[in-house]
Amino acid sequence: MVLRTSIPRATQRALRWQRSRRPSDVRTLASAKSGGFNYEIGEVNGVKFASRDLPGPTAQLAVVARAGTRFQLYPGFAEGLEKFAFKATEKRSSLRITREAELLGAELFSYHSRENLVVGAKFLREDLPYFVELLGEVTSKTKFLRHELNEEVIPIIKLLRKGLLANTAEMALNSAHGVAFHRGLGTTLHPTSSVPITKYLHEDDLRAFSRAAYAKPNFAVVANGANHDELEKWIGEFFVDSPAAPPKDLPPIETKPTRYYGGEERIAHDGGNNMILAFPGSGAYTGGHYNPAIAVLSSLLGGQSYIKWSPGFSLLARATRAQTQAHVSTRNLSYSDAGLLTISLGGNARHIREASEAIVEILKAISGGDIAKDDIKKAVAYAKFRTLSAGENTSTGLEMTGAGLVQSGKPSQLDGIADAIDGVTEESVKKVRPICIPANQSIARLTQKSQAAAALLEGKATVSTVGDLFVLPFAEEIGLHV
Repeated sequence: MVLRTSIPRATQRALRWQRSRRPSDVRTLASAKSGGFNYEIGEVNGVKFASRDLPGPTAQLAVVARAGTRFQLYPGFAEGLEKFAFKATEKRSSLRITREAELLGAELFSYHSRENLVVGAKFLREDLPYFVELLGEVTSKTKFLRHELNEEVIPIIKLLRKGLLANTAEMALNSAHGVAFHRGLGTTLHPTSSVPITKYLHEDDLRAFSRAAYAKPNFAVVANGANHDELEKWIGEFFVDSPAAPPKDLPPIETKPTRYYGGEERIAHDGGNNMILAFPGSGAYTGGHYNPAIAVLSSLLGGQSYIKWSPGFSLLARATRAQTQAHVSTRNLSYSDAGLLTISLGGNARHIREASEAIVEILKAISGGDIAKDDIKKAVAYAKFRTLSAGENTSTGLEMTGAGLVQSGKPSQLDGIADAIDGVTEESVKKVRPICIPANQSIARLTQKSQAAAALLEGKATVSTVGDLFVLPFAEEIGLHV
């Protein structure tokens, strides 16, 4: 027994205060709905916008345009439009833009994904008017000068090519998308060395494409840390020159429904070993093809542990414990009308081969409904955590929300996704079997009933392999049909 006299007086006072606290003094854990994840949306002069007035001295603002590689008119256009962000406009030179951003202590950024082009800035909250004006200029008044294209944009794209050729993981992921979706979502995220971009990239064509990408129906403005009424005021003032519609002399931005094909591609490479096993997954929450059970299945499969000193609860982490030189992870890559559930393997070629065989056995067990109830509870909890954690990342929220506004007129609300994941049951996970859709049938036509009826291993999978092909297996050698 510890004597009271042996406890320091400060500690005794703290203990007495803790015992005497009223219940109202105790701070409880925040629920999903208390985090301020939801965006307030609006529209002014045809421009859709959304904002979250988060507390703090800084803000983040972005234009999210439907101009990713899926929607580009010609190879390299998404990359070229991204690289021209914050170059010379009709009002400011690129040097002036750089100097003014530095004087305001801001950060400028631009990037593109398979569906979206994002151009934005991070800055002090009181500087919101300046950066709304700047983004309005960038999207409607960029000059697209020939010397900037030839001396800055194209050389940077060529340097990125070299990095892509050395990155076997990125190469395998691009390959998996190409095999799964062919065109559209199957277009590589960055132009490869075999793509003749100089044949297509011209300043006049990029200027015309920007008029389509930055037409009011094809973009949205999203802000974190900005007052909604102020944002509406400045957008109404500084986005007046945005085109009301894409130019009629340009081909319309492609919006055909995505189709899943499946198959196999093998690429020899001596710089590393990567393998991707993929199946149709869940689309985005705002796209009408969302299935929360896929998020739970992704957490259930897992492959890596996020708890120190533990191999983790995921099925693939346990199944591949002996393959210490193989890294395994599972993700659902969601898009507006499709998704790709990917199991990625990287590391030693022999261990990847052994791990891939064990993974297929796990998939067979899941397809037969052999899942422990406790594992599903853990997977639901972790899937919900990952979703809400992504909501705290303001950069993630910007693109998700902007894409939702452009595609369906509603933002991606994290609270709604979390509620949907909470509603996932053991039976719904057992029924989820990522299926293979025939080439003549779109994902949009498939019903939930047909999804539940299809077996995981009965259709065509997508398998992309990069590395030592002498050791790395073919899909049929590990039991997958392609």
